[in-house]
Amino acid sequence: MSRKSVPNLCTRLVVSAGALLLGDSCQAEDPFFVTYTSEMEDKGTLEINSKNITGSPAGGYWFGAMALEFEYGATSWWTSELYLDGLTTRSQGTCFTGYRWENRFRPFRERHWINPVIYTEFENINGADRVLLEIVGHDGVQDLIQPVADLQREKEREIETKLILTSYFKGWTLAENLIAVKDVSNVPWEFGYTIGIARPLSFKPKSGPCALCPQAFDVGVEAFGGLGTATNFGLHNTSHYVAPTVAWSPGHELTFRLSPNFGLTDTSARFLLRVGVSYEIDGFGPAVASFFRGLVR
Repeated sequence: MSRKSVPNLCTRLVVSAGALLLGDSCQAEDPFFVTYTSEMEDKGTLEINSKNITGSPAGGYWFGAMALEFEYGATSWWTSELYLDGLTTRSQGTCFTGYRWENRFRPFRERHWINPVIYTEFENINGADRVLLEIVGHDGVQDLIQPVADLQREKEREIETKLILTSYFKGWTLAENLIAVKDVSNVPWEFGYTIGIARPLSFKPKSGPCALCPQAFDVGVEAFGGLGTATNFGLHNTSHYVAPTVAWSPGHELTFRLSPNFGLTDTSARFLLRVGVSYEIDGFGPAVASFFRGLVR
């Protein structure tokens, strides 16, 4: 490649990136943090999502945990995601707690009364991970107050599966997730659930860009918790939460989410707060492919 072609390639890359970043959008997105719906990422689109949770459980220190998510639409029926998890705790420092590789598959292209999605995930995390993207088995507040240094020595390599069921009716979204998690070591399966319902603040069609119009907000509530294990299935000694949620999409593919979580059982944390922000880059895959094709010319 000649030196003269380098400025041309850089110019094309900057122009492509600008076009991707300046596209208008103010359609609200689902507000959930824990519950998945049947919606898939558009083919070739990359979404960067920060999911943050903070709390100060009784008997423990304040903590803040983050999952940095990179979600890519591989095809119209397959979405793949990489999570990088971290934790900071008062008086106990900051640490990287592991990664997750998630894949979702939609078997049917058309919408039906109930829309299923198959979810699989491999987790390579340690016991200090506190992003709480799901509650399974007998997870409880005790997991949030143990010393981080001790928990980091606990390695968790797990296979997680979910059956995601979603229905859409009169502008409402209703989603249910059934969760099963198995550590690669010889431990029993753990089970959990989530259920969420949401709707936009207004069903009226937009007449133009509207960062603060009701159509840019989506509100809902989700409930989630553990269902014990294969050897001790049920609600005994399990944690459960209810969480009102709101999402605001002010435009340019940007979405902010907020959700206070309230514990419902003695084994739950009393209060947790989730905050998230996501940004979609439309056409990311084709733009990257075009850039690299230009490099090899």
